[in-house]
Amino acid sequence: MNVLIINLTRFGDLIQTQPVVSGFKSQGHKVGLVCLENFSSAATLLDGVDIVFPFPGAGLLSKLDSDWRLAVRDSSDFKASVMATFAPDRTVNLTPSISSRLLTYDLAPIDGEVVGFSVDELGFNADTSAWAAFLQMGGSNRGASPFNICDIFRRTAGLGNEGNSLVLAQPGEEAMGRADTLLSESASKGAKGFLALQMGASEERRRWPVEFFVRVAQKAWERDGLVPVLLGTKGEGELGDRFQEQIGAPVVNCMGRTSLTELAAVLCKCTALVTNDTGTMHLAAGMGTPLCSVFLATAQPWDTGPYRAGNICLEPDMECHPCDFGKECPNENACRRAVTPDAMYGALQSLLYDQGEVRFEGTRAWLTRSGADGFMELVSLSGHDDSDRALWIGIQHAHYLNFLDGVPSAGRTGLAERLSPNVAEEISKTLTSAHDMLFLLSQQGMLLLRNPREQAKKKYLASWQRLQNVLGASSYLNILGSLWMFESQKSGNDMVSLLDMTERYRSLVAALQGEFV
Repeated sequence: MNVLIINLTRFGDLIQTQPVVSGFKSQGHKVGLVCLENFSSAATLLDGVDIVFPFPGAGLLSKLDSDWRLAVRDSSDFKASVMATFAPDRTVNLTPSISSRLLTYDLAPIDGEVVGFSVDELGFNADTSAWAAFLQMGGSNRGASPFNICDIFRRTAGLGNEGNSLVLAQPGEEAMGRADTLLSESASKGAKGFLALQMGASEERRRWPVEFFVRVAQKAWERDGLVPVLLGTKGEGELGDRFQEQIGAPVVNCMGRTSLTELAAVLCKCTALVTNDTGTMHLAAGMGTPLCSVFLATAQPWDTGPYRAGNICLEPDMECHPCDFGKECPNENACRRAVTPDAMYGALQSLLYDQGEVRFEGTRAWLTRSGADGFMELVSLSGHDDSDRALWIGIQHAHYLNFLDGVPSAGRTGLAERLSPNVAEEISKTLTSAHDMLFLLSQQGMLLLRNPREQAKKKYLASWQRLQNVLGASSYLNILGSLWMFESQKSGNDMVSLLDMTERYRSLVAALQGEFV
């Protein structure tokens, strides 16, 4: 079977598609990939992709502005190329944008299967599973994301436990040779290896300070003989200049000097990577390079952490972390300096040399590992396993996994017993209110099904809105409120579907309530 995967996102997200590719290859399928043209070189690192179709997204937008007929022509030519060389039996779209949905609808044959995100014949959203809805809505719930994005991708694609690893293809000889050439620029006496450093990030507030990278690199050179290797784009060169002014040690500056495949080769040659939450982090995980990553501002390791066991993630031990998207920081981005260089160097030592207990003052430190259910999970290295946040994430993971898979609850986890009394009471009260509202909605829905009077419709809609308000007002359950609104709107006026959905949510809420008995 031909499986065509569509992922029209940035470099890091494209790398995180690897588990989906691996999952379908393990089932014996051929795999094609549609990705943005400017990231098509990265697709060569995805192991198991049989053919890549670079999508000229920027070019089409430009032609829409100048002459829409040219854009239609190029879009038609792109479809013809796909159909002529890799007519898909199953089209898997992992990008919820409107443009990606429309492309999916256009590329899926009439008798083919569509998985993930698409539109129906009227142009309305047509998502194929609860996991797809969770992928679209989960990003707004910054405080407690219970699944790594790779695991959500796998489930959205319709996979079970297949593909639960991120192992990329090794770079070719030419890229490896280029890496050797770059690293030979600092043939320093006493060097025992290389420490890669990724100082850039998508936003300034998500960048660990340059001087902190310097202090870690100085220790790694003086104590471990690791030569710092600077990674990043040409546009991040100013960060490299500041680093070199302060380091007082040999350094290899690769910023703006590598292709994506050459970057992968450099990572393969390095002993470890210290990085912000970036595409380079995911690339290193896929190459098997040990890494320590820091997650600041909106970034958190639970959902966007490296998808390989044995790596270390650090984040500020601050009540406000992670912060919400689109909100100004009232604390002048204090989280950027909360994770100290000593904490990072201690994590690096633990990662490379297993030097036992490390003091992580002001820091939550997590070790990635594969859980019994095949999903990536985090284990605290800093005594935060019993924090309210970690416990609630564990509870959500257990119950949301069954809910999104459409299987009955597996029973109590016992984790709620360890929540602080105030948090337990707050969550329990919200769940009680939500369960009562869902019961009322079920009764009103059955009445409306038998006798669709206008007054009954108004009462049902009022109850629907009240449930949304109850869940949306809770920082612990707002993701459930977002899912409820999204899925119920998708059901439209189909009361039978709405009643089925109401029972699904009532069962989930009841299972969550059972944790607090």
